[in-house]
Amino acid sequence: MKGTVASVMQLDPNDPPECVADAGSWCQQVWHLTGNRWLAGSAEWLVAKPLAIVLTILVALLVRWLVHRLIDRLTKLPSGSGDKRPTLLRPLKEKAPNLLNSTLMERRRQRAKTIGSVLKSVASFLIMSIAVMQILSVLGVNLAPILASAGIAGVALGFGAQNLVKDFLSGIFMMAEDQYGVGDVVDLGDATGTVEAVGLRITTLRDINGTVWYVRNGEILRVGNSSQGHANAVVDMLLAPGSDIERATRLMQSVATEVTSEEPISADVLEPPEMLGVNSITAEGITLRLSVKVKAGSQWSVQRTLRARIATALTEAGFETPSWRLLVPRNNDNQK
Repeated sequence: MKGTVASVMQLDPNDPPECVADAGSWCQQVWHLTGNRWLAGSAEWLVAKPLAIVLTILVALLVRWLVHRLIDRLTKLPSGSGDKRPTLLRPLKEKAPNLLNSTLMERRRQRAKTIGSVLKSVASFLIMSIAVMQILSVLGVNLAPILASAGIAGVALGFGAQNLVKDFLSGIFMMAEDQYGVGDVVDLGDATGTVEAVGLRITTLRDINGTVWYVRNGEILRVGNSSQGHANAVVDMLLAPGSDIERATRLMQSVATEVTSEEPISADVLEPPEMLGVNSITAEGITLRLSVKVKAGSQWSVQRTLRARIATALTEAGFETPSWRLLVPRNNDNQK
């Protein structure tokens, strides 16, 4: 009975709590300010922990803003002279030096923007994850079970969204390696055309008929890029059987040399035309092949011009081309 009375007497609101003895503690500060035993004893939860949580959130937001600001500066196209690539792209290899200035700038802008978006997302995730764990630690929550559960959930999510993860990872590596970009003419397997937009998950291209194709990056197994480095304009001419091959070869070489020395074709030609000679001999006729090394992306226009001029020259020189009528079986002579 005496012990009970003593314990009740010790709970007098006017008596200081035991934590007041801790020099510099929040309990001591609140006791000196209010003189309230309950407020002083609860100062850790009412003042210290909320203040620590708010401070953690503010620091996380500030760090996140600074990192995003730095990434924006690294992905911004420079306005001065010199290297016209964003700072973020300068250490990375670039494979499209021959594009038009406007197309090249758009390609670089999209590439830098996409890589910057990835860096921003990763930075935000890491910063906010650290902030959440710090807040849970302040609240006295045991982080071990939470981290274990998060690991299991991450594995399950990875299996469930593996196609999405595959698309994003493929997009990241494609961007870093500059496999293709805006303005490139590419063959992605099921779709072939000019790239209009490049994202982490989807590549958009338009084919020659004007159809827009949306291709998932994770589904791209091979890429044929016709707009990197240089290209070859290959012209095949089919002549009738028995044609004078040497004369036709000299004529094709002469016409090709003349055409490639004229404007505007000459601006796209990198090396003189090379006459490769007979490519094939079949029942339909003899195929002669000529090749010209040109700038990437200009091979189709050069091929069309060469083909038209060479065909005209061969016709004027008296060379015959196989007629489709010769390929039709004549089975009506004995028909009754």
